[in-house]
Amino acid sequence: MDRPGFMASLVAGGVAGVSVDLILFPLDTIKTRLQSPQGFNKAGGFRGIYAGVPSAAVGSFPNAAAFFITYEYVKWFLHTDSSSYLTPMKHMLAASAGEVVACLIRVPSEVVKQRAQVSASTRTFQIFSNILYEEGIQGLYRGYKSTVLREIPFSLVQFPLWESLKALWSWRQDHVVDSWQSAVCGAFAGGFAAAVTTPLDVAKTRIMLAKAGSSTANGNVLSALHGVWQSQGLAGDHVPGIFLQEQSSGLPLERVGSCLDFRRLSWQCHLLILMPRVGSLI
Repeated sequence: MDRPGFMASLVAGGVAGVSVDLILFPLDTIKTRLQSPQGFNKAGGFRGIYAGVPSAAVGSFPNAAAFFITYEYVKWFLHTDSSSYLTPMKHMLAASAGEVVACLIRVPSEVVKQRAQVSASTRTFQIFSNILYEEGIQGLYRGYKSTVLREIPFSLVQFPLWESLKALWSWRQDHVVDSWQSAVCGAFAGGFAAAVTTPLDVAKTRIMLAKAGSSTANGNVLSALHGVWQSQGLAGDHVPGIFLQEQSSGLPLERVGSCLDFRRLSWQCHLLILMPRVGSLI
């Protein structure tokens, strides 16, 4: 197995990440407002659904690039035979390492973005300045532990399941899956992972949006979940993260995200193949 190309993973993962994040941004805003403690309408409702997009745009490229570089490198480093029973473990470790590294970039961007999403009248740069002034650099990393605690279980479920579904589909049709087939596998994998980890996503949002100095702002995930349980019950954990409507079933946001998210993994594979060819023509 060849060592993964640094620049190929950087560019492919970064460009694909920006594309997906910007396309899905309105849905992400709605999800954040559903999960916010003040409620959907008070957080802005359907108004200003692109509030916070500068933060997402700035952080998306390095975040996605960092994840894909780490994921591909660890997979290469832990290379095992494709038929080995250790292959799922390799994918889990690679995805977990990728999330830990990517969260160093993702969390500051996420903190600014989510606060802008629930306060559409405040400019993104002003929110960023206020965080630095009131809480310092530490304020930008509020929720890092809760984000990692959410992302790692999500990846532990999502990536091995995605890889397994692709392998099964490839075996059944006797050739490598196409891009749309990879996207379908990703949709099922991501939808299942979302159902498992949505409570942790709600806790992450509550911690990032909490007022400085409050008990929730301390970053205790169990405390945040307990607060949601007391005020909203089980629906407070699950419904805001998965469905568009608070009181009824709707479109699973994570499933839509995963379909496009894993589509970008296919784009990355195509770019990894095409970039050496393009380089040879220059």
